[in-house]
Amino acid sequence: MSGEEAPTQQQPEQEKTPDEPPPPPAAADAPQQESGSSSSPAGGAAAGGGEEEKKKAVLSCRALVLTGHGGYDKVKLQVKTQSEPQLKAGEVLVRVKACGLNFAELLGRQGLYELLPAPPVIMGMEGSGVIEAVGEDVKERKVGDRVIVMSRSGLWQEVVVVSAYHTFPMPEQMSFEEGAALPVNYVTAYLMLFEMGNVRPGKSVLIHMAAGGVGIAATQLCQTVQDVTVFGTASASKHETITQGGVTHPIDYRTKDYVEEIRKISPKGVDIVLDPLGGVDSQKGFSLLKPLGTLIVFGAANCVTGQKKNLLAIAKTWYNQLSLSTMKLMQANKAVCGFHLGYIADEELVSRTMFKLLELYGQGKIKPRIDSCFHFEEVADAMRRMHERQNIGKVILLPEAKKVEEKPKSDPEPVENVEKTEAAGSEKKEEATEEVKAEKD
Repeated sequence: MSGEEAPTQQQPEQEKTPDEPPPPPAAADAPQQESGSSSSPAGGAAAGGGEEEKKKAVLSCRALVLTGHGGYDKVKLQVKTQSEPQLKAGEVLVRVKACGLNFAELLGRQGLYELLPAPPVIMGMEGSGVIEAVGEDVKERKVGDRVIVMSRSGLWQEVVVVSAYHTFPMPEQMSFEEGAALPVNYVTAYLMLFEMGNVRPGKSVLIHMAAGGVGIAATQLCQTVQDVTVFGTASASKHETITQGGVTHPIDYRTKDYVEEIRKISPKGVDIVLDPLGGVDSQKGFSLLKPLGTLIVFGAANCVTGQKKNLLAIAKTWYNQLSLSTMKLMQANKAVCGFHLGYIADEELVSRTMFKLLELYGQGKIKPRIDSCFHFEEVADAMRRMHERQNIGKVILLPEAKKVEEKPKSDPEPVENVEKTEAAGSEKKEEATEEVKAEKD
């Protein structure tokens, strides 16, 4: 499953409370500035002195915290207060406007995503927002810049501190929602198709879950190459949309055998299979490859069948996994690849890919499709929509508080208030975190 590749960054020491997450590995737990505050973190503009001024530099921040492994209720909305962040050289402070929801976060909630730190932890691998402060030695970013942000985790909060190197300038015409939808899905699709699959004119590609974030990204990228035939699996209700998006042959995987349907159209099979499912579907994908074809496995969605971890589904997927010897590969003249964005340590490769994608966006060749937007209070609804495969495109989370006049789509997640003032250090841990919004059944 795709994750994010930005390296872990150091965090300032903070006092931990029972319900308060530790600083995330890549994005500092930077709080939101108070309304009207204009003071800059150290490392940016000159900071004022005086004990009284320091006491006033207490900021609040809304964040989504994974408090344990399990169902949707394990992701809590918390409001924290803490001291103003001190930027190190090369860092920037970003006010997050939109965050992406990925399948990796569904796995992480169930304890199946190995790169995510143990709870409590703030999830979120991609987002977009506005730079509010810059540290020393930051030359290519300035206050007010609209940027895309990438991180291993920690972006599901209102304000984050990240390395400037992990931010990318947004085109003027790009919305914050589109910016948050671009990184993980499109970098994953691009590297699989062009670096691993070597897609070329006249080739054919099978894209599973063609209506999802990676599926739509891969379909659009295939359209940048001449005469590429795309087979896409999706439920029948999504066929019109994915066909308009570039899928040549949509297949309803719920009512038809996609292997048989592809063989009817292309008896020799396909050149590239993008497999996010795993298990028996990896075996089917390998059987569909033409000679010199490539199977790219990048997920195990078949393991996720409910809100919580399903050991039977995991065992079944593991038992049915594709198992081959090198002799078998040689005789078949086929290739099998594995892809996991989270394990790519080559930051230059990812950065170069991001700038290539932004260039394609500017040329109008790719455009993230936004399925829906949910406020932080509605994170359970957002996860449920993706888990039940109702989405066509990207599901976005919005840090901004939901307005009272808006009708809620469901019972909102409980909001917890985590106090992080200097005085809290001497108080009991039970007093460091307090509920400000009662949880609804």
